[in-house]
Amino acid sequence: MRPTDYDNPETGENILRDTVAEKRKYNVLNVEDARKVTTLWLETIDLAGAVELGLPEIDDRYHVWRVPLVSRHAQERVGEVVIDAYTSLLQKDRSTAPDVLEARLLSRQPKDKKASASKKGYKPSYLRNTIALGNSAEILAELPEESVDLIFTSPPYFNARPEYEDYISYEEYLWQMRKIIRAGHRVLNEGRFFAMNISPILVRRASRNQSSRRIAVPFDMHRLFIEEGFEFIDDIIWVKPEGAGWATGRGRRFAADRNPLQYKPVPVTEYILVYRKQSPYLIDWNIRTHPNQELVEASKIEDGYEVTNIWRISPTYDKEHPAIFPEELAAKVIAYYSFKDDVVLDPFAGSGTVGLAAAKARRRFVLIDNEPRYVNLMRERAKQWLGKDAADVLCLNCAPISVDNLLL
Repeated sequence: MRPTDYDNPETGENILRDTVAEKRKYNVLNVEDARKVTTLWLETIDLAGAVELGLPEIDDRYHVWRVPLVSRHAQERVGEVVIDAYTSLLQKDRSTAPDVLEARLLSRQPKDKKASASKKGYKPSYLRNTIALGNSAEILAELPEESVDLIFTSPPYFNARPEYEDYISYEEYLWQMRKIIRAGHRVLNEGRFFAMNISPILVRRASRNQSSRRIAVPFDMHRLFIEEGFEFIDDIIWVKPEGAGWATGRGRRFAADRNPLQYKPVPVTEYILVYRKQSPYLIDWNIRTHPNQELVEASKIEDGYEVTNIWRISPTYDKEHPAIFPEELAAKVIAYYSFKDDVVLDPFAGSGTVGLAAAKARRRFVLIDNEPRYVNLMRERAKQWLGKDAADVLCLNCAPISVDNLLL
């Protein structure tokens, strides 16, 4: 037997298979990597304290890692997590579902969701206006379950501009986005909506000998939403004025030469992808069972609303932030997908456009960003949105808002 053909007695890793993983350029290279991915998932479903991990094994025929899950109390196998070795993403359809895990841990069959659905009541949120500094996934994990009524955000670009090059690979970027979508599912109220402003991005070529690369980010995001328990509702097309996309440089070569094969249209659109948290209830249930029907009545949309999925809105620029979406866009999403006094969350809040639109629409906001200067900017702007009431904003990991010298 060659030295590379045995299991390491200290780590349990198969040395030969680790070599295969490196040769195939897997993102999950070893047992420790597989354990980290699995532990993170168990933490998001609040089962890390009840489950221990068996020895992960790599199945290089299907390019996956299989991680056994063992009951911490009974020391019996209760399930398995399957991880894509290339992307490090958990394969939800091949892994044991969280409700099945809970049932096995409690030594009973999974609940009949249809039977329990009829007993569920509408849960109004008691969160107050909040501005938080830090990692969105970590902060969302601290929010109460079903405490948010609408999520609207525009996530950071994947390496589209120098200021956004925070991700080692596109797969890591998608994994980070999956964590936000998963955490958003937990904090969203029954059957409520998650809308995301997203578009394909252009990765510029490094030299004249290379091609630029366009990545269809919205279609990968769609897969993540479906896998994380959301139902697709709509794809709204945000159309910008003609000429808005020329800054990308796309299409100039064709415009000069007119050669076939070089045609590349200038992008002047972005998507607003709208998803609903899967629910046994129809949307009508959210309307009928709302505890304050006066708010429902006051939230009705007036004439002049968008009747198609084509929204023509001019882009906005802010000297304080390199990439913001227009207040008009946020205002429409908030009006169409929430009631007055609802809680609207933006996990990538930036300069706080969602907070501004929410305040104007008589909604509460939860704004999260990991950049201190943007959080400080939102804290200052909250005084303009709320006046003296800005003093009541809950500030997490940052100083409270002072309104002592505010002139109204």
